[in-house]
Amino acid sequence: MDQNEKKKQVAEAAAKYIEPHLTENSVIGVGTGSTANYFIDALAAYKFNFASAVASSEATAERLRKHGIQVEALNDVKKMRFYVDGADEVDENLAMIKGGGGALTREKIVASVAETFVCIVDESKLVKKLGTFPLPVEVIPMARSAVARSIVKMGGRPVYRQGFETDNGNVILDIHDLRITDPITMERDLNSLAGVVTNGLFAIRAADLLLVSSDGEVSERRK
Repeated sequence: MDQNEKKKQVAEAAAKYIEPHLTENSVIGVGTGSTANYFIDALAAYKFNFASAVASSEATAERLRKHGIQVEALNDVKKMRFYVDGADEVDENLAMIKGGGGALTREKIVASVAETFVCIVDESKLVKKLGTFPLPVEVIPMARSAVARSIVKMGGRPVYRQGFETDNGNVILDIHDLRITDPITMERDLNSLAGVVTNGLFAIRAADLLLVSSDGEVSERRK
């Protein structure tokens, strides 16, 4: 089973997991990326079982609409049962690095509203310590160089993601070589830098449930 097949398998498992909990008023938050796309495709089978979805990116919103799933703005939603998304890395505490696709800010906002954050990955995303995958940081454009200098002082090697603009009109710095011994503290420290919108550490709001595709099976892990 190749990686795409594993992504599809875990995405379908997530759709089946949430289906019994859906009602006609349910709103589902949906992440961004290749695994999230497989989830959207699987979710389409249950589109008449829930009210609407909130998308973490314009690309996700477009894919949801193509499947006939109603997309709502987060400002119009009072309650969200689930947020389902992939990750670039996940540790044993279900803290994650996310944002390889550049949607980290909206992902973090939508995840913060959900009652249950379901993270879906294949086994290659499991790590003992976060940081091998470069940590994305969304930055207001005028602050790019200033933030980069601060990150260097923190021990990281920031690389400007050239030619990329987030849905919010900002830029991304991908941090290499950063020692993340305490993900919660690192998340707060990076977010405290003037000019940083947010960073791709999801440790303060980690996943509640992790679904992992491995060797043709999907396993569950909880905090």
